[in-house]
Amino acid sequence: MVKRFNWFIVCLLFSIGITAQAAGKQYNSYKGLVMAGYQGWFNAPDDGANRGWYHYTGHDGFRPGSCTIDFWPEVSEYKKLYKTEFKFADGTPAYTFSSHDESTVDTHFRWMKEYGLDGVFIQRFVGEIRGESGLKHFNTVLNSAMKAANKYERAICVMYDLSGMRPGDEDVLLKDIADVAKRHSLKDHAKNPSYLYHNGKPLVTVWGVGFNDHRRYGLDEAEKIINGLKAQGFSVMLGVPTHWRELSGDTESDPRLHELIKRCDVVMPWFVGRYNEDSYPRYQKLIKGDIEWAKKNKVDYVPLAFPGFSWRNMKGHENSVQIPRNKGSFLWKQLSGALKEGAEMLYVAMFDEIDEGTAIFKCAKKVPVGASTFVPIEEGIGSDHYLWLVGQAGKMLRKEIPLEMKQPVR
Repeated sequence: MVKRFNWFIVCLLFSIGITAQAAGKQYNSYKGLVMAGYQGWFNAPDDGANRGWYHYTGHDGFRPGSCTIDFWPEVSEYKKLYKTEFKFADGTPAYTFSSHDESTVDTHFRWMKEYGLDGVFIQRFVGEIRGESGLKHFNTVLNSAMKAANKYERAICVMYDLSGMRPGDEDVLLKDIADVAKRHSLKDHAKNPSYLYHNGKPLVTVWGVGFNDHRRYGLDEAEKIINGLKAQGFSVMLGVPTHWRELSGDTESDPRLHELIKRCDVVMPWFVGRYNEDSYPRYQKLIKGDIEWAKKNKVDYVPLAFPGFSWRNMKGHENSVQIPRNKGSFLWKQLSGALKEGAEMLYVAMFDEIDEGTAIFKCAKKVPVGASTFVPIEEGIGSDHYLWLVGQAGKMLRKEIPLEMKQPVR
């Protein structure tokens, strides 16, 4: 009897150990984390999505002289690649990836773990998921991301981008999150420990509220979304314009925006393209005022940082905006500046955005040549430099290393 009892205890302990190991790291708050946005919207022919080249194409497909990307991905670690019409200086063809492939997403989350990026906000574009093709693609990417997040113990959070949304599409969003929550156990943290919780509830982000750029939706639709998410049991992070606090500049002047923000759990202003390294200090002062407002109104605040900006191929040379990366000093100035002002969490735009040149993932040092001009990673740094910098910022955020305003050297 004693031997049987001992064997039972051993089996029980072994079972508990496996369960605990399978459960993974649980993310209960955004505070203390460095997260990035994850687009996941790149497609290639023959990837199974039947979308052809998607988010790569210019006015005449995806070929020299016609494309939207300004950076070329560093592709040596991808399991699946797709041949393009672009060529390198030696005449060899250039290959790229598809976000539709599970192996692509797995590689990206492996990099997050290796370099210390805590996780990502996985994008769901309302203008895309209302159609069958877009919904299928972004469901595939989300499935892969949820699996990889738990495999590599990275935080993950659903972010709805309202760009392109029409009045009435708020119902599409609310139905979609209910489906996603059921499919991926968002409300059962033991089953999906990588899903990001905040203030005791699973967090959902809604980006694109309060901009004054003549969008087809407005604060009425945003209010319905926020109310609907709260009713479903979620905490809410709201993505707003740069000058949300003053209701000026890129922000509509309706004071209802502030009332909506106060009903949310986290507010995040959009800074991409607003400044370069020289003009950043003026915006750093905004962060200080934003944090004071947020604390007074009992809302958490997350500032944004981006490595640089480029959309020459998307907009054409005459309309292009170029914000130099300066070998990481621009990004580091923002990350350290936000922490100096008291930021408790950070958002980096973006992980994989090669359209606007804000990607922090591994981009190529050697790029294709010809009718389209691509921006290579700068001489003297590696293709992984921006991932490494973000990981260092995470250590500073958690006070594992001292706050350092000067960019660290590897």
